[in-house]
Amino acid sequence: MVSSRQHASAPVLEYLRVKNYRALRDLELKDLTPLTVFLGPNGSGKSTVFDVFAFLSECFSTGLRAAWDKRGRFKELRTRDSSGPIVVELKYREQPSGPKASPLITYHLAIDEDASGPFVAEEWLRWNRKGRGRPFRFLDFRNGEGLVASGEAPDDEDERIPEALASRELLAVNTLGQLARNPRVSALRGFISGWYLSYLSADNTRGAPEAGAQERLSQSGDNLPNVIQYLKERYPERLLEIVDVLTQRVPRLESVDASLLADGRLLLQIKDAPFAQPILAKFASDGTLKLLAYLTVLYDPVPPQLIGIEEPENQLHPRLLPVLAEECRAASSRSQLMVTTHSPFFVNGLRPEETWILFRDAAGFTQSRRASAIPNILDFVAHGGQLGHLWMEGYFDVGDPLHTSAGESVRLVT
Repeated sequence: MVSSRQHASAPVLEYLRVKNYRALRDLELKDLTPLTVFLGPNGSGKSTVFDVFAFLSECFSTGLRAAWDKRGRFKELRTRDSSGPIVVELKYREQPSGPKASPLITYHLAIDEDASGPFVAEEWLRWNRKGRGRPFRFLDFRNGEGLVASGEAPDDEDERIPEALASRELLAVNTLGQLARNPRVSALRGFISGWYLSYLSADNTRGAPEAGAQERLSQSGDNLPNVIQYLKERYPERLLEIVDVLTQRVPRLESVDASLLADGRLLLQIKDAPFAQPILAKFASDGTLKLLAYLTVLYDPVPPQLIGIEEPENQLHPRLLPVLAEECRAASSRSQLMVTTHSPFFVNGLRPEETWILFRDAAGFTQSRRASAIPNILDFVAHGGQLGHLWMEGYFDVGDPLHTSAGESVRLVT
């Protein structure tokens, strides 16, 4: 079994640009780190950035039209008073580091809409395999038709094969990525379709689902007993790791188990040290269940390549949040993590280069600034300052809901 702290190479997203997606008129994030956290006041665009990942993932899993209709189509998706398609552009490396580090690959997706519904106006993949010369597109599609260069390592001089998709709604990467002759396209398809985006709720973890081991926690966490059963049967040492961390953070907690009921359902039980009998999950604290659920994600024996967690601070004790941030950083050696938060306690566990502040400019559109780029922040941290405290004390020049004008924060006087 691979240790939960052993590094395993996985694709890493280094760059994101989003245009015309709700408040993200033109948001560009460069040099993303394995742990990337977005913070800011209510309405700053944190959830919208998170939803970009969810939208793209759903385009691959359930299809463009379903993801489009779910979000209200162009009327609700496209940035107010703007024109043109919604554009998402990613830059990533399949092998991010080491002697076999791979070239940077750019994935560009532009989605438009007409009377027939949404369609993929433009989609391409670009890289420079030899590390010199001009990057070239080894997949290039418009309106359902285009060219693709096949093979393990497509090069500029390779033949581009014409392909036509059955519908303009289909994503070329999702369709052609199912063919063995397109391994680079397949790798991107696997990367995006394997993203895990969490919308955990403590209440959802309290149910008694039908028995059956399940490898990964659902987005809502309603199959937590099934995942505990899976770990108990297949990775008992990993379950012990999770319980060990949990017992260090939750006083008196001793064990976690999933028991089979006579009617074929699973019941999650949590035992406290002073008592002989465990209690049912429905009587456990919200924070205990929430932390247990997050740990099953972060300690996944076969982790997803990208994990998204929205507002992990909900229902957790503030003292646990810097610890959870450290757990996220440790897990980021195997999976890239994207987290949104508005908790200064969670931010206290972060590093300046991991932290992005989102805010609205004077026109109402989301902008971003990395904490490490804010004047004096690195000096404060070097002398023992914590980012969450600096944020709350007004040392960030953006992202404060008490502001004199859009995009300009006020230093709080104490």
